[in-house]
Amino acid sequence: MQPVLKHLLELQALDLRLIEVHARLSVFPKQLAAADARVAAARAELDKSKTAQTNTLKERKKYDLDVEQWKEKVRRYKDQLYEVKTNEAYKTLQHEIQMAEAEIAKAEDRLLEQMVASEEYDRRVKAAEKALAEVEAAVRAERAKIEAEQTATQHELTKLNTEREKVAPQVPEDLLDHYLRIAKKHGGVALAEVRNETCTQCGAKIRPHAFQELQRAGAEELYHCEICTRILYVADAAPQPASAAAGQAPLTQSNNG
Repeated sequence: MQPVLKHLLELQALDLRLIEVHARLSVFPKQLAAADARVAAARAELDKSKTAQTNTLKERKKYDLDVEQWKEKVRRYKDQLYEVKTNEAYKTLQHEIQMAEAEIAKAEDRLLEQMVASEEYDRRVKAAEKALAEVEAAVRAERAKIEAEQTATQHELTKLNTEREKVAPQVPEDLLDHYLRIAKKHGGVALAEVRNETCTQCGAKIRPHAFQELQRAGAEELYHCEICTRILYVADAAPQPASAAAGQAPLTQSNNG
């Protein structure tokens, strides 16, 4: 195998890992946002319950004041009963007292409704406070885990970029540009292994002459698949990239049509 192909294979192995690492890094902000959204939703539910609780307390005060105001009117009307001079005036006051007492009953009913509602909202506030505390605790643990994974992945990215900076200069600049154009079209896979005279990436048959040249020691020409345009190689001596020694799958196992 030509030395330049070995460098390209190692470069491709690094680039594929970089694609995978970038994909993982792109997920962490979404995971953190989702965790924060859970806290925000729990906090909004608590705020909603507290607002309802506050409104209920205001209504209770309002109806309580209504009750006292109507009771005060009843007291005044009853005091006036002893001062009236005619039956007509007495009947009028009696009617006003009855009307005021009816309003007292209505206000007391509304007050009772608000007291019941207030108890329910008190219960909801306590439940929402408990739920928020539980969500916050869970999210703190979740964020710590996500951020630790994010940091480790960022370190992995730095290491891979350092490795790539060592490998890329070993490939001629024009060939490197050519490799990058092909890789961009095929999800990072610019090279394809040939097995049984077949491109393992797209399944196309390779011309016998090209296959023979790929196997010939000292061959310098690069051959491309006529269907997918990837650079072809025969993996009789395919190198194991430095990354593969760390437990990574061999490049030839990657498959991307």
